[in-house]
Amino acid sequence: MSTNRRNFIATTAVMAASTAASALPLELAKSKYPIVHHVFFWLKNPGSVEDRDKLVAGVKALAKIETIKQIHVGVVASTEKRDVVDNTWGVSELMFFADLEGQKTYQDHPIHQEFIKNHSHLWEKVIVYDAVEA
Repeated sequence: MSTNRRNFIATTAVMAASTAASALPLELAKSKYPIVHHVFFWLKNPGSVEDRDKLVAGVKALAKIETIKQIHVGVVASTEKRDVVDNTWGVSELMFFADLEGQKTYQDHPIHQEFIKNHSHLWEKVIVYDAVEA
C-alpha cells in the first residue's frame, strides 16, 4: 500500500471519529434532556458588536437557572449562503430541560425576568421554538 493511500485512510478515519465525537454531546443531551428551547434574537442595532456582546453575556448569565441542563449561546456563523439558511438574526440561545416543569420554572425565574428587563432594549424581534423529543 502506498504512503499516500495509508495517509488518506488514516486521515479519513480520524475525521470520521472526530465528527462522531463532536455529535456525541448533542445526542446525550437530546436523550437525557428532551425539552429544547431555541430562541433567536434580532438586534435593534445589528452592526453593533457592543450590543451583540451585551446580549450574549446576558444570555450566558441565564445558565445560573438550575433547571437549564445545557445551554449553547451562538452568533451567526459564516457558512455558505443558501436559500434555506436564515442568517438575519444576531444571537441565539439553545437550552435543554429535563421536563416541561423545568422549562416553566425557567420562564418564571427571577433571573430570566431580570434578563428581559435589562436586555430587551437590545432586540427588535425574538422568535422562540420549543420542541420535545419525538
